[in-house]
Amino acid sequence: MGLQLLVLVVLCRAVGLGTAGWLTGAVFAVGSWAVLTLALRRSWTGSFGPANRVTLARTILVGGVTALVADSFDGRAPVRVLIALATVALLLDAVDGQVARRTGTASPLGARFDMEVDAFLILVLCVYLVVPLGAWVLSIGLMRYAFVAASWALPWLGGDLPHSMARKTVAALQGIVLVVAGAGIMPRASAAAAVAVALALLVWSFGRDVWWLWRVRPDGPVRRPPAHYVPACRPRYTTSTRKTSTRFVTTTKISARRQRLSRGGRCTSTVPGSRAGRAPGRPAVRWTPRRGEE
Repeated sequence: MGLQLLVLVVLCRAVGLGTAGWLTGAVFAVGSWAVLTLALRRSWTGSFGPANRVTLARTILVGGVTALVADSFDGRAPVRVLIALATVALLLDAVDGQVARRTGTASPLGARFDMEVDAFLILVLCVYLVVPLGAWVLSIGLMRYAFVAASWALPWLGGDLPHSMARKTVAALQGIVLVVAGAGIMPRASAAAAVAVALALLVWSFGRDVWWLWRVRPDGPVRRPPAHYVPACRPRYTTSTRKTSTRFVTTTKISARRQRLSRGGRCTSTVPGSRAGRAPGRPAVRWTPRRGEE
């Protein structure tokens, strides 16, 4: 928190930070310090780690951006300083992950910390673009928070998602487009078009993830084979449930052999919960008919 206040002092002397910027920056410093302290106590993490220190440096830069954006509503904001701080914060986003993997200090706390800093920076940049482009830009920054709020009512939205390079690319593109649009180097119409394209890609990315989570939800429907393809010997399923810190995970062990069907088909069992979209705990069984009965 002390470093955040020091950044506010430097901005005050360099660009003349106003009262609104001071208050907003101070609230951000106290709030981020309180949330991070609570998260550290709950995670029982012995060491903060080098990767989290890089993310903490990004948090300080985001606090400076937040103060400048709040001060821009009272007067003309120093665009160069604002864009410079936002650019460095976005570039460091690619550093903390590399540091975590190389030092072996990757943790759920670090991943969540990095995600929250990214989301808040995107929201602040959207607030800055409300005046030149319109309030519709806020939909980019609020979409992630709306997704989290929806997961409270629909727990299946809180499930784990598979790795996706498309998701990471779309997320990184949001920050780049918002920074370029906020720099004022493009005509207003071109900036609005670029932000609209970024919003469309973000909607596609969220929709894709929601559809995948809906398909693999634990209470989803089970696809059953045709009635005349009944295996001669039904496989035995043993289900065990273990509790994690965030959700219940159900694992299913399948004990089955290939059995010939009464009409010449065969039954092949595979591991449940695969990336193809099958719900965890639901076995994936494929019935192969006899040739000529497809």
